Amino acid sequence: MSASRTLKQLKAELITPENFQRYGQVIFSSGDGKAFDAEDAHLNLQNGIPRFYIMRLHNNGRKFHKITRHEQCTQCLGSLEGKDWLMAVCPPDNDINEPRLEEIAVFRIPGNCFIKLEVGTWHAGPYFDHEFVDFYNLELSDTNVVDHFTHDFIKSHQLEFEMV
Repeated sequence: MSASRTLKQLKAELITPENFQRYGQVIFSSGDGKAFDAEDAHLNLQNGIPRFYIMRLHNNGRKFHKITRHEQCTQCLGSLEGKDWLMAVCPPDNDINEPRLEEIAVFRIPGNCFIKLEVGTWHAGPYFDHEFVDFYNLELSDTNVVDHFTHDFIKSHQLEFEMV
């Protein structure tokens, strides 16, 4: 006999530097020539060769049951063409091997900024309502091979999430 799955809805909130601080940084445009400061992305890419690329993702709805983290680098994501998108996150807690259910949050990210995920931040997405979105992605060249830790909520809690 298999256990039934529960669908939990998570309300997306518009991202701001303040409400995203537990997970990383939100970076908006700045004037040319501005000196480096706290508003710039503070990157950790020293554990390998940085990889900056454009990935095309197709719309796959707003439901997820897996969430991933990278423990060796920060990751930066942003959409091209000003398209808005969604990302579920959970704060990094490197003392445990799974995200804390009560701390998962969903953010709506406008197309005029990018996010930097702190080392160890759990994340699911990007998700969006467009047919497809091109995203720029900055991580390490082997992040998805050697630094890709995923938790499956269906296996652990018979739980699936939907971003609303």
